[in-house]
Amino acid sequence: MLILILAYLGGVLTIFSPCVLPVVPFVFSRSDQPFRKSGLPMLVGMGLSFAVFGLISVAGGNWAIKANQFGRVFALVIFSILGLTLLFPKFAEKIMNPFVKLGNRLQQKAETGSGLGSSLLLGASIGLLWAPCAGPILGLVLAGAAISGSTPRTFALLLLFAAGAASSLAVAILAGGKLLRTLKKGLGAEEWIKRGIGVIVLLAVVAIALGLDTKTLSKISYLSTNQLEEKLVSKLSPGQTAHGPMPMPPIDGANEWINSPPLTREDLKGKVVLVDFWTYSCINCIRTLPYLKAWNEKYGKDGFVLIGVHSPEFAFEKDIGNIKHAVEEFGIRYPVAVDNDQRIWTAFQNRYWPAHYLIDANGMIRYEDSGEGHYGETEKMIQSLLLERNPNDMLALEPVTLDASSSTSRPLEAPASGLEERSPETYLGYAQQRGFSSKPALVPDKEAKYTAPAELELHQWALNGNFKVDEERIVLRGKSGSLRYRFHARDLHLVLGIDGKAPVPFRVTLDGKEPGANHGADTDEHGNGQISGQRLYQLIRLKAGNETHTFEIEFLAPSAEGYAFTFG
Repeated sequence: MLILILAYLGGVLTIFSPCVLPVVPFVFSRSDQPFRKSGLPMLVGMGLSFAVFGLISVAGGNWAIKANQFGRVFALVIFSILGLTLLFPKFAEKIMNPFVKLGNRLQQKAETGSGLGSSLLLGASIGLLWAPCAGPILGLVLAGAAISGSTPRTFALLLLFAAGAASSLAVAILAGGKLLRTLKKGLGAEEWIKRGIGVIVLLAVVAIALGLDTKTLSKISYLSTNQLEEKLVSKLSPGQTAHGPMPMPPIDGANEWINSPPLTREDLKGKVVLVDFWTYSCINCIRTLPYLKAWNEKYGKDGFVLIGVHSPEFAFEKDIGNIKHAVEEFGIRYPVAVDNDQRIWTAFQNRYWPAHYLIDANGMIRYEDSGEGHYGETEKMIQSLLLERNPNDMLALEPVTLDASSSTSRPLEAPASGLEERSPETYLGYAQQRGFSSKPALVPDKEAKYTAPAELELHQWALNGNFKVDEERIVLRGKSGSLRYRFHARDLHLVLGIDGKAPVPFRVTLDGKEPGANHGADTDEHGNGQISGQRLYQLIRLKAGNETHTFEIEFLAPSAEGYAFTFG
């Protein structure tokens, strides 16, 4: 229920996002018409179109991308016609082709107040062109949708997000209509005002066709809503379970168990259990491991059981050999359930990596938390449930404290930098990618030769060389090639792999130079490193300062794979 409320509120906040600017001219082009017959149907069409195509995108596959691209072209044609009819109504009537006449008829119907169908059509076109900025709330919506697939709940989340955006745009339309009517009365220049709107509509069409809506406007920040959205998520998703205690779901759906024989709920009766959902290439999960391992060691003798549920995000994370290697590398000694089919994930209705569920001795979930942090609160709850289980227990109540230097042997486990405005997690596969800036435009599932621009804007990335881009990764097909990213963070990590057996050497640079003292755990001071398997690689760790830098990795042999950037 809470995620539904968040989806709606996230949509409402899009009115303050620069990414809404490209569709504003299309919305305001109808602001002088009766709202119930023109503006409202248009917003309904926009919401339905956004939700339907969002659901299609969740289904995945190259066909979904092609369908969305076709829809965007269709929408651009519709709005080009609308802009021309506003700008040259007589010319449109006499000379332009039948499609222009169709557009003119749609505009004429709207002007007489009877264009319900045309308003719905224009609204659907807006939904095809609208690419909202992905703030924390939309990130939750899309992540949940990608995991759950094309379900009624997924459609409801997307529809509620669109409904929130439509609500705030409705207020803008009503206010704009009043302003437009005032201008018409005061200036007596209705035709010129209409032509001015037509020019703005055509400029918006050009901007979207050139990709300026996502490449340029997303960098403008006239009001950042990210912090507000994060506060909403925090307020509406507190650590304590929002629905009260509930029975622990079954955990017998694992494909395999590591460090333990298979466990069931019956085996855990009378124990205090912490279930941790993680995946081994997730940097946020990795940074929680020092606390998890410390709690397991500290409270294990007091009736506390920690279970790691490894639920994969990428296909390579289903490889049992990779998982076992990661468990050994991270020094994990507690039981790990290999949840390749995400049966345990589904049973818990989980949505996040990492996520933690505390179960009391009676088998009831008493506490939930997701993401990094809240370690003190979580540990206090562990202690409370242990004392509840056995009031006579002589627990060591001092909380676990970890020195930042204690993770020097495992640099990936070091705490995040604490930067509020660091670069976001960036996926390279076409299913969730954003910020791609190479030429030509991304070609799904086919090899293509890409050229990186001379300069990148913040959070943009680009390829240079022959690569194939599939749903969740990029794969180098040429003898060599490079990947570039303009980032703001202390740490830069990249999930890498090899599409074959031979290791792939690489070299990284920072602002065109060797990283020197700023090299990561998986590179030396000259930037040299090697991909030896599918995992998360730390490539840059700045020793001082958190300025914006340009990172580049050059793969020196074919078959290198890249999945996602994460930052700390």
